[in-house]
Amino acid sequence: MTSSVTQTPAAASDLARHHFEAMLSFETDCWDVHESLGAAAQAGVEPDFILVDVRGPEMYAKGHVPGAINLLHGKMIGSRMAKFPKDKLFVVYCAGPHCNGANKAAVRLARLGLPVKMMIGGITGWLDEGFDLSEAAAPEVVGQAAGA
Repeated sequence: MTSSVTQTPAAASDLARHHFEAMLSFETDCWDVHESLGAAAQAGVEPDFILVDVRGPEMYAKGHVPGAINLLHGKMIGSRMAKFPKDKLFVVYCAGPHCNGANKAAVRLARLGLPVKMMIGGITGWLDEGFDLSEAAAPEVVGQAAGA
């Protein structure tokens, strides 16, 4: 009997490897972000990426990944983003799998020539992993005026 899973054969191993390696160049997950933030804090250094919550300021204030800045994808313009290091990776996230704000932010950053990955799962994934949120005030974003 052929099931719905095996009805379409799996890709050849070399093709599957390329596909999944490519996925890892576009995405990271909540566990890796959490572990990386913790390792950086323990070493007393800044993370090697900039974590960006692209949800609205009200949602950010209710709870966000500790260390994340808040920047809407529509505010990701050349003049603002030029104030960040050009070679530092941006990791973007939104509410979760039901939200495409992180995708929109990733497109904008990529169009500006900036390295970017999306944290799959967003806030929903973060909470599913059992990680805590921060309600600390948003750190001032470089080039962002109050209320911008």
